[in-house]
Amino acid sequence: MVSDRFAEGEPGAITASLAHVPELLCAISPFLRAIYGPSAISPRLKEIAVLRVSVRMQCRFCTQTHTAVARRSGLSRDEVVALRGRAPAETAFSDPRERALVRWAEAMALGPDPVAPAIMSLLAESFADHEVVELAMIASATMMLARYCTALELPPSAATLEQLRAEELL
Repeated sequence: MVSDRFAEGEPGAITASLAHVPELLCAISPFLRAIYGPSAISPRLKEIAVLRVSVRMQCRFCTQTHTAVARRSGLSRDEVVALRGRAPAETAFSDPRERALVRWAEAMALGPDPVAPAIMSLLAESFADHEVVELAMIASATMMLARYCTALELPPSAATLEQLRAEELL
């Protein structure tokens, strides 16, 4: 039921916009919970992928929202700045697994072609098959949402903007 989505207070912009078409909200909510909720992929790794894809998709809403979420998920300010393209990712991430994820997420977002074999190979060396599948769904769902949020010019929450201002990440 749509009213259940509003029981905990003010809904986010995506939920509020989808509430105009309740059947879509009811269908997509479980999907998004499965993609972005608890799983084999840690919140930190999810946010690395989501933020890099959001930046490359040039989605203001997703970039700002996930900058705040990434900080709350344990990414350092330097890591977030690098994911946002303001510094080289190679210097911000020392873990080869995370560097492989950054390169792969960028490749996913930048083109319609398959990810280059060399980049795919790096990802496959760092992650198990089930993790690669999950990361592909995370990146793909983020790409879908980025287009949706950009098309509708959804606004980030006031709390997100306040956090980004305080951390000089706006």
